[in-house]
Amino acid sequence: MAAHLKAFPRITIDAKQMGGLSCIRGIRIPVARVVEMVAEGMTKAEIIDDYPDLEPEDIKEALKYAAEALRLGVWPTDENCQDD
Repeated sequence: MAAHLKAFPRITIDAKQMGGLSCIRGIRIPVARVVEMVAEGMTKAEIIDDYPDLEPEDIKEALKYAAEALRLGVWPTDENCQDD
């Protein structure tokens, strides 16, 4: 069963989906992928063109969620990062 976070209602976490990654509304689009696309310079419109199930508010909430993770002290390390 997917967990919905009170502060981030559009973010779901389900151990049976996407390996337990934080996703957008349970639609198998990881928060990290959305943040990565923004970092690559894609506009909201381009992201939604690539992932039509996304809504503009999903992108905004993904960025807020990532910011909160950093505020809480969750940082990438060589051990927990994927090489691109």
